[in-house]
Amino acid sequence: MLRKILVIEDNKDLAHLLKLHMEDLSFQVDLAFDGAVGLTQVANNDYHLIILDLMLPEVDGLEICRQIRSNKVYIPIIMLTSKSAELDRILGLEMGADDYVTKPFSIRELMARVKAVFRRSDEIQSGVKKDVLVVRTENMMIDPEKRKVMLEDREIELTAKEFDLLLFFASHAGKVFTRSQLLDSVWGYGHDGYEHTVNSHINRLRAKIEKNPGKPIYILTVWGVGYQFAEFENKGDS
Repeated sequence: MLRKILVIEDNKDLAHLLKLHMEDLSFQVDLAFDGAVGLTQVANNDYHLIILDLMLPEVDGLEICRQIRSNKVYIPIIMLTSKSAELDRILGLEMGADDYVTKPFSIRELMARVKAVFRRSDEIQSGVKKDVLVVRTENMMIDPEKRKVMLEDREIELTAKEFDLLLFFASHAGKVFTRSQLLDSVWGYGHDGYEHTVNSHINRLRAKIEKNPGKPIYILTVWGVGYQFAEFENKGDS
């Protein structure tokens, strides 16, 4: 399958360099040099990956990421940032970026990140096609293929990463995970030190699925260790 990538980067020399190297790997690459054009191209094309600069004219990278993640269709995003501030990376991850690379970076490093994102995407897709198991537990239904969550006959709107995190939890009910393990399993490698990103996602998930987020019944805190999804009688399709 031909992978189609959009690079949204206002540094034209860098954008063309990335295009050159990714085309050497047989990817099809489109370029956009400002955020507004980038959003238009996203709306009019089907991309398998977006490489997104944080600082852009017209519309910045965080806003582009937010708009892409508000749509039903999931597209992996690698965010580029020239800032060294920790806050920018945290915001990028919390907006739904799959990975980030801080400028200056080596082309080899970015290509490794691109391959890793596609590898994780392929694993998720192959897992869905292999099992296509709808997870049913208590009053919740999670459909991995449709990426849909129903709670007491009400559809819950989740971001892509919130859905991935909930599905991972529900698929390993009863097992306790540290924040570092959740980062590695749901976000992928390269996010050491950003465990509070997990905290914020869990807080938002609880606000959406728990009747009383202060006394959760689904996503439980295991003090001093991490989190676990409560064990219920699994009514999953088989």
